[in-house]
Amino acid sequence: MTDNLFAGLKVIDCASFIAAPAAATTLADFGADVIKIEPPGEGDLYRALRAAPGYPVSDFNYPWIVDNRNKRSIALDLKTTEGNAVLHRLAEQADIFITNMPPPVRERLKIRYEDLAPRNPRLIYASFTAYGETGPEAGKTGFDSTAYWARSGLMDNVKPSFDAPPARSVAGMGDHPSAMALYGAIVTALYRRERTGKGGKVSSSLIANGLWANGVLVQAQLCGATMIPRPPREQLPNACTNMYRCRDDRWLTLSVLNEARQFEPLLLALERPDIADDQRFATQEARRRNSRALIALFDEIFASRDLADWRLRLDAAGITFGVTGRLEDIPDDLQMREAGALVPYGDGDVLTVSSPFTVDGLRKEPARPAPEIGEHGDEILREFGYDAAAIAALRKSGALG
Repeated sequence: MTDNLFAGLKVIDCASFIAAPAAATTLADFGADVIKIEPPGEGDLYRALRAAPGYPVSDFNYPWIVDNRNKRSIALDLKTTEGNAVLHRLAEQADIFITNMPPPVRERLKIRYEDLAPRNPRLIYASFTAYGETGPEAGKTGFDSTAYWARSGLMDNVKPSFDAPPARSVAGMGDHPSAMALYGAIVTALYRRERTGKGGKVSSSLIANGLWANGVLVQAQLCGATMIPRPPREQLPNACTNMYRCRDDRWLTLSVLNEARQFEPLLLALERPDIADDQRFATQEARRRNSRALIALFDEIFASRDLADWRLRLDAAGITFGVTGRLEDIPDDLQMREAGALVPYGDGDVLTVSSPFTVDGLRKEPARPAPEIGEHGDEILREFGYDAAAIAALRKSGALG
């Protein structure tokens, strides 16, 4: 099988910022026809994110590229009767409707599940919210920095030590993994529709995904475990699972879990087999008791060579470790390209981030440019039964941008 799995599947992306549109992008990667709904004028506010203070400066609209490639855009004023009617017609013929508009806005625009499902019993309505759809905060707005990262405990738990300020998140850090949860819900509903012929509603939220991401520690707390304050790296209880600075100020993270088998090869890679003769480090139990001393010793050793040298030595010894990557490393990362994690974007030399999975025997769509505001409006309307006169009337009324 080589055809795209979702060819012919019609998806309405009535969403913004970021998880819900990113779920639609993943469907588009596998061939779905995704129609992006934007307001006329400036379009989706997500288009302006790159101009926010502190964001990287570029001639490319990089947030829009990664989360809206392979889509078509129609600009509709959903506050007008005419624009709302167009969206309803699109939903009547669609397979999937995705939105993260706040519940009160959905009610005003008549795009709740209760509004659309009677028009199309096969429709899968994918709802994404910040804090869920029930409970006292169901109508509260939020972003991944507030609902995923902060509320879940992740912000407090990844700081470098217990007395450090909470760690800041980066753009989309919680949204993109949350998008995969919404995608999974949609595909699950598609499977159910294959079996029953009926659509339905699926939901996900930032707070649920944040808790899932922090699931180990959250479950510990739910079980009443005694929580241990996180010490600075110099005081960690295991020197073999720690971060170390190299001579060129690059960092790597050791992850030697099977010390019985790997401690000796690690010492050989470090050219310090004598460490095993030191009674403080001769056994795993001794290394735990003297972890601060071993960390200090490893600090000296790793500071004696550059990262590139350590990579060769640790790889040759079969030691599990990770490079603390920098953004400037990524364009030249051969493994990322060969693994399909980075793929060409459009016809130029720019790469883009692919959705994070493949299906054997299925090809992904080449990453086509993300649409301009309302770029495909006339084309889409014709496909949904509007003639030239009706399209002209919608544009004259202001419902169509």
